[in-house]
Amino acid sequence: MSVPPPPNWQSLADDTVRYLRDLIRLDTSNPPGNEMLAAEYIARVLRAAGVEPVVIETAPKRGNVIARVKGDGRAAPLLLYSHTDVVPVERERWTMDPFGGEVKDGFVYGRGALDMKGITAMQLAVFLAIARSVEREGLPLRRDLILAATADEENDTNQGIGILVEKHPDLLRAEYALSEFGGYSLHIGNRCFYPIQTAEKGNVWMRMVARGRPGHASIPQADNAVVHLARAVDKLARMRLPARITPTSRAFIAGLAEGIGGGQGIALRAWLDMDALREVPLHRLVGDPGLAAELYAVTHDTVVPTVLRAGYKTNVVPSSAEATLDCRTLPGSTPDALIEALRQSLGNDLPVEFEVDSSGEAIEFPFDTPLFKLIERTLKQHDPQGIPLPYMMTGATDAKHVAKLGAICYGFSPMQFAPGESFFEMVHGHDERVAVSALAWGVRVLYEVVRDFCVTV
Repeated sequence: MSVPPPPNWQSLADDTVRYLRDLIRLDTSNPPGNEMLAAEYIARVLRAAGVEPVVIETAPKRGNVIARVKGDGRAAPLLLYSHTDVVPVERERWTMDPFGGEVKDGFVYGRGALDMKGITAMQLAVFLAIARSVEREGLPLRRDLILAATADEENDTNQGIGILVEKHPDLLRAEYALSEFGGYSLHIGNRCFYPIQTAEKGNVWMRMVARGRPGHASIPQADNAVVHLARAVDKLARMRLPARITPTSRAFIAGLAEGIGGGQGIALRAWLDMDALREVPLHRLVGDPGLAAELYAVTHDTVVPTVLRAGYKTNVVPSSAEATLDCRTLPGSTPDALIEALRQSLGNDLPVEFEVDSSGEAIEFPFDTPLFKLIERTLKQHDPQGIPLPYMMTGATDAKHVAKLGAICYGFSPMQFAPGESFFEMVHGHDERVAVSALAWGVRVLYEVVRDFCVTV
């Protein structure tokens, strides 16, 4: 099979930077969203290139755009999906205009540069490069390539891809799907790893409510809801739920151990393989506190108090007090099982109740697939010393919606960062930015993965 030559890499990088700067200048902070600005912009770019998109308004000003390049149908489609909403900003904390899309010292600055308009721009550039190669040079696609840029991921009030999956499934149905976050460089010691998201934790948001005897605050009493709540929160802070190793986390930790090597690698391998060591806190085995916290999160259900509410007047003891709990669950966990574990950890001496406000299931996908292996090979071609690894996202993405259509979803949005730069420290941060070089490297890797998968696999 004759495959046309690749695009001009510099032009592909320039297109990516231009799309990103344009998208940043569209304020799609969520709330309220207003992603129709981005959907219409992307639709204009697609139409100018000869691709007719579908634009769907799922709620007033909540815009979504979908486009497709047809293959010959011998294989099922590949979906590239992203969200165009961004989190709000504290303008006074920025040194650059958060919606200016300015380039300074080799970085593109602006809200969404990393999460995730930079990835939207990369996907748009790759999609159009593939479309041009099909039209002009007869690139022989075995499968359709679908592009979707959608609304409302950051607040997740189901005004975006969730509605599209429910009401327009045929526009999105695919065998595989690529989105955020994964394929970025992670430097640990002197080694460079490339985590590829193959799983993400579920979320259970609940309230822990303590009850007590109301009364006048001038007469202290033991049955005080505020005190009960304080004791329960303190117990939660010291609680350790049991470790559980999923296939993704096992592969991730084993790969880290092998790559890091030395005493730290041996300790990690032993912790992974020996149940008796699971009670040893990871920070005693791993010198990097941030890495230890990450490894704990991908091997445990976690419970974090985030909001406290109690009382309404200084001299009144309230009858109830509550804490909002952000709980993240491993694949296989359920809200009921988590609540039972919390009750056992807190004991019977604290009068508290748990009320689930919302929940979303964890998901995990196989990583012995042709697409994952292609991703590994392509990353190794561009960084022979790099180590690709399956990875579990501790937060949540739109994969939970796309997976309902039967797609295998990977977080793969490749970017290279310099040692000392932290991808997640810049996401949602002040002066959010991405290096032009990171985009240039990433869009080339992404193009090669998408082209090769659509043409040969």
